[in-house]
Amino acid sequence: MFDGVPSQTASPPPSPRPNGGTEFLDLEGKSATDGGKLVAGGKLREKVESYGSQTPRTRKQIVAGNVQCFSLCFSYFLIGWNSGSTGPLLPRIQSAYGVSYVVVSLIFILSCVGYLCGAFMNVWITDKLGFGKVLVLGAALQIITYSVQSVGPPFAWFIFFNVVNGIGIALQDSHGNGFVGSLTYSKATKRGIYHAAYGLGAFASPFVATQFSHMNRWSFHYFTSLGLAVCNTFMQAIVFRFRDHSTCLLEGGENVHALAEGKDTGKLKQIISHKAVHFLGFFVMIYYGVEVTIGRWIVTYIIDERHGGPNSGYISSGFFGGLTLGRVILLPINKWLGEHRVFYIYALLSLGLELVIWFVPSLVGSVITVSVIGLLFGPIYPIAMNRAARILPPWILTGAMGWIGGFGTCGSALVPFITGAIAQKYGIKSLHPVLVVMMALMVVFFALTSNERQEDTQEPLAGAAGETSGEKT
Repeated sequence: MFDGVPSQTASPPPSPRPNGGTEFLDLEGKSATDGGKLVAGGKLREKVESYGSQTPRTRKQIVAGNVQCFSLCFSYFLIGWNSGSTGPLLPRIQSAYGVSYVVVSLIFILSCVGYLCGAFMNVWITDKLGFGKVLVLGAALQIITYSVQSVGPPFAWFIFFNVVNGIGIALQDSHGNGFVGSLTYSKATKRGIYHAAYGLGAFASPFVATQFSHMNRWSFHYFTSLGLAVCNTFMQAIVFRFRDHSTCLLEGGENVHALAEGKDTGKLKQIISHKAVHFLGFFVMIYYGVEVTIGRWIVTYIIDERHGGPNSGYISSGFFGGLTLGRVILLPINKWLGEHRVFYIYALLSLGLELVIWFVPSLVGSVITVSVIGLLFGPIYPIAMNRAARILPPWILTGAMGWIGGFGTCGSALVPFITGAIAQKYGIKSLHPVLVVMMALMVVFFALTSNERQEDTQEPLAGAAGETSGEKT
């Protein structure tokens, strides 16, 4: 699925240097050798152990790497499933609990609180527990959430457990993106498939949620989510076995960068002080906000403004289906035109199509256009994550992904809430002015990240370690 398995088992990667020496790369890319100790001088240097392989990976390593990626894809599929479920259920939740646009939008706000808690906890809890345990913890929190929501509890409890769910999603999101961002073999393909898994989950869930929205016990939809969450938790526990990040990478034959910490600067402080982290954070916040606002409010808009029928919930599937396809079928175009250039093409076309939905009162036209916007929106998030992997130092990458993800998932709560609050006063027709403004801001923040120095901190390090495998893309 991810990497081809060789017909013959290759020899294992060479062991570290016999003399115990360790190669160092400072931030300017100059190398030096010291007997396993940090070079003095106060500069933060990256310690690169000689885990780089000059020979192809073994069959066992390739299989292990593919299984790890599949496991993380399933985790991201469930996150997408969660995002795609809300839109079709939103009108039913409103009627079942008798709440307004603003009150039902508290679902998004409390999800935001959970996401932010997860983002702030991520660095500290990872240092205490490690990659594998935190991944399972995040998955288990989703089990707790869906167990409560599936019985249709009082509205206060229903929305409160969105905080718990948000923490679990934030932990899995940051570690999944951080792990995939650390890969060196077939990385473009694996990142594309990983991010497509989110879209696939968001595409599939509205088909199920729409059916449950017609039933008296609409909350039973969360039993399907619960079953997926149980499978996800067991899968992360079995595949990663509660181990740390580097050990899991080594099992898949990846090049592992054993990173030295700065003496006076904590990891969290390094993340906060890095300007690109905040630009990317605000960009992803707006991107997520637009994506989730379309996926969750477009159904209400089609029903109220375009007089769609009871099956309008499938429109959300059309959007997320386009999102999934875009993350896969547009990969050759991204490579041909370059990710920087192609981002502006996708973003401006999406903005133009949003204006079409706003000003052209056609039900069929709106449905088709929403799907095309999803197609164009698909590659944008992976492009941003690839940019983060290039311009951020690798020793803060996982923590930075958590910070950026916290911003992003915060946007997925705030923008839909703002949309609901405005719709309470002006009607759901106000959806499109909000989306147009957000799309324009998204372009601005991406442009700001373009001013950051394009340090490909992953590839030179792999090369310095002696990697020459043709498996990479």
